[in-house]
Order: sequence, then C-alpha cells, then structure tokens
Amino acid sequence: MTAWSPGLSFQAVLDSAPMPYIRERLGKHMCALLDLIDGGSTGDERLRAVAAVAVDAEKLVSNQTDREELLRLLPADKQTELAQRLGADGAGTDALVYLNGLKWASEQQRELLEFFGFSVDRAPALPPLFRQDSEPEYGLFPHQRRAAARVKELLYDGPRRVVLHLPTGVGKTRTGMNLIADHLRQHEPTLVVWLARGQELLEQAAVEFERAWSKLGDRPLAVVRMWGEAPTDVEALTDGLVILGLEKAVSADKSDPELLRKLASRSTLTVFDEAHQIIAPTYQRVVDALTVRPDASLLGLTATPGRTWADVTQDERLSDFFARQKVMLQIDGYSNPVTALIEQGYLAKPIMKTVASEAGLHLSARDQQLLAKSFDIPSEIIASLASDEQWNLKVVQTVLELLERQHRRILVFAASVDHCRLIAAVLSALGLDADFVTGESSPRHRNDAIRRFKGAGRRPMILCNFGVLTTGFDAPAASAAIIARPTKSLVLYSQMVGRVIRGPKAGGTATCEIVTVVDPELPGFGDVAEAFTNWEDVWETA
Repeated sequence: MTAWSPGLSFQAVLDSAPMPYIRERLGKHMCALLDLIDGGSTGDERLRAVAAVAVDAEKLVSNQTDREELLRLLPADKQTELAQRLGADGAGTDALVYLNGLKWASEQQRELLEFFGFSVDRAPALPPLFRQDSEPEYGLFPHQRRAAARVKELLYDGPRRVVLHLPTGVGKTRTGMNLIADHLRQHEPTLVVWLARGQELLEQAAVEFERAWSKLGDRPLAVVRMWGEAPTDVEALTDGLVILGLEKAVSADKSDPELLRKLASRSTLTVFDEAHQIIAPTYQRVVDALTVRPDASLLGLTATPGRTWADVTQDERLSDFFARQKVMLQIDGYSNPVTALIEQGYLAKPIMKTVASEAGLHLSARDQQLLAKSFDIPSEIIASLASDEQWNLKVVQTVLELLERQHRRILVFAASVDHCRLIAAVLSALGLDADFVTGESSPRHRNDAIRRFKGAGRRPMILCNFGVLTTGFDAPAASAAIIARPTKSLVLYSQMVGRVIRGPKAGGTATCEIVTVVDPELPGFGDVAEAFTNWEDVWETA
C-alpha cells in the first residue's frame, strides 16, 4: 500500500495563488466590505485569510472550470502526487493532462478535498430500526403540567385534534414527550408517529424521546428513525415511536402508500412538530392518511400557531384543521404568559434593538410591488441586500458592539448561504472565533461548530447560520442574536428570536439582546410578547 504524503492544504494553495485569483474568488462586494472595515485598502494578507474561510472549496472542486483553474495552482510535484493517488501510472504521464481528463465522479472529488486537508464525510451506513430499552422521571414545570392536562382532555374526546402552543424556550418538546409517554403506557401496544421536517428536528426528537422514556417508560420500545435514506420496513413493528421525516412521508404518499396505510392501522397518535406547516396540501394528505382510525388522535406542537402575521385566511385554515382547539399557557394574574415566564425566570428578559444601515436598497417600483404581493421578502431583494457593503458593515459592527458588552455566545442569522460564509470570514479575519453552519455544511462540520458553540470555552464565539438553527437548536449559553435576515414571516422571526430567550430556571441567561439589522425600506418585527398572542383571534383557547 502506498504511503502518501499529506497533500497540500487549501490554505497553502491560497497563500501562493496570484492576488487576482484571490480577489476574483472573494468577489467585489467582499473586497469592498473589507476595504470599509480597514478604512482604506485591505492588504493581501487579510484577503488571503478571509479567502480561506469564505471560498467554498467544495464548489470549486465540483465545477469543471473552477477545478481546472485550481489544479493549475498546484506545484508540479503536487500535481504528480495527486495524479498518482487517482490512478496515474507514473513515469511519462503528464499529471495535469491526466487530472483534467478524469471524469471527476463524486469519489474522486472527495479524494481531492481530502488531498487539500478537508475531512470529508463518507456516505453513512443506513440507520437501522433503533430499539432502546428504557426505564423510569422526566419532570415538567407546573405551567407545563397544567397545559399537558388540558391537552389530554381534548386529545381523547370530540374531534381528537389539538395544538399545544408554548413559547419557544418553554419546553414544548419536553411537554410533548410526556404526553407521548402517557399515551404509550395507556394504549399498549400501539404506535405513535412523530412528523417533522429537517434532520436536526428529527434527530432531536429521537434523542429526546429516548431520554424521556428512560425516565417515564414501563417497557422496552422500538424507536424508529425513518428519514433520509433509512429503510421503511415496518412489517414487524407494532409498539413504539416512529420518527418520520415529512419529505419521506410525502414521497411515500405518492409512491408507497402501503407504508402510511400500515402505520395508520397500528398508530393511535400522530404528533406534528412545528404544526403551523401542516396546512400545506402535501402534508395534509399525509396526516389524513395516518389518522383514519376512529380512535386516532392528532397533536400539533408549535410556538407560532399561525402561518403569517397578515393573511388571516391562512391562519383560519390552520385553526380549522385542528378544530379550533388550542391549549396555551395560562398563569394566574397575567393576561400574557410570556410576561409571567420572564418575570419568573423561565424566559430571559429580551432587550430588543433595531439598527439601520446607512445605505438603503432604494427599491424600484417593481420591487415594491413584488414585496407587497409576496408571502416573504423575495430572494432577489435579499440577494441585493446581502451584497450591500454598508449593510454588512453594520452587521459586523453590531457583532463587535455585542462582544464589548461581554456576550460570550452570539448567534447571527444570515440572509443566505453565501452571506453566512461572508460574515463568518470577515469576523475570522478580525481575529475572532467565528464559524458558520448552513444546509450545505457537512454533518461533521455542522456538529463540530455547534458542539464548540455549546461548549464551556472561555473565548467568545460567534456562530453564523442560514436555514438550520431556527428550530431544533438549544444553546442556553447564547445570550445575543443578530437578525441579519429580513423577513415578513412572524413565524420565522419568532423562531430566530427564540434561540436565545431561555431563562435561568431553564439553564439559560437572565437577559438577552436581540438586534435586528434592517434596511429602512423593508418590514420587520420587534416584540416577543406581542408575537405570542398574534393569532389568538382565530383560535378557541382551552
């Protein structure tokens, strides 16, 4: 077996690359932003340091033109080494010609990334049907117990449909797991189906149930992870929890309805996490297919029991789907439970701020019409804002100001994948501990970044993200959030804010800062308590 040398790090390639190549990869907007931060013209060393974070090596490797240009930057001996790794015969072979002539299948692209020093996640083995023996105490706060008791009154009578509405950070998942455990103990044998979207939420549910059942359970149960490429064999499954990804469920509804039919015949409770999504027609069909038995119940979990903040017809549809039955926290002496939870220390007291960039977008008449008609801010407007140097400068300045106020863990919600990388790269170039996670991040990178952010390290850390930490993410030490993702969606805004409002009684902080960086021409929000009660007029609250 050949003992290979370590290849050549991607950083080393960029360190020796011509500056025009570096500037082209960073783009004019990034270079202009760095010039603004440095108060003049940014030096080559700074540009190379930013490129090491901001340039997406996987995109370069996957694109033929970019890959060939990257390969030309390698020294001749490294071109030869790489060619030999990829099967070249050796003497007499023109290494660069050989490399450019390869088909560059996914395995060869992985080899190239590893040559550059990246840890590449190999295709994981398909997750098996997971079975976990459990044994019994998994407590709830008093307000959670009262809410759970009211849910049970509605879940097994009448329409048998109810939404549990708890503010983000108040333990809707834990309360839901208590309800599931009660159901499984009382209806042996039976299946419960948990529906959610996205790997983070699904895996969180699996781990949380295993933890709950170890405290509350009365028998061994099957816990089945069924999303992504996982198998769908449920032939022998009659008792336990099936955690089913919505994408997989929708696919089964179209191509393998027998799976949903089998689950429906054996399940008596379906739980839909982030229940405001349920009125999408494809999801409704899945839920309807799973709840055909006369004794089947449906529980929705959400911190935002509405689809919008302005379209009441959408919210009416959601309410009607659950027979207008919703349970929310009721705390004596308070008209709004969020206020009570803040005063009692279950939620952090939020300090809400809005800062505006100096340069606005100057929307055209067409953009203004598009903005008025869209459910959320159109992607082309977001893209324009994400490349605005003045706006990004304000985001970076806001991070620095929060660090000066002694925040140790700061979440930044970016406007796009590229914007996420840009902000993290600039902060890293300033000598800060900054990382990023997006839906395109490898599981290894994502897990490592989140682990460090949740850790007890004394050095402050900033975690930039796009699209993956709005739900299913718990980092009690995070005491500040920067909303650099403009949105018209009160649901999305509430989810972003909710990542940092866990109070001291729930392992979080007494106060938190939430800074929304806005363009003056775009809409926004600003009050957590008002957001919680936005949809009350379309529900009957139990």
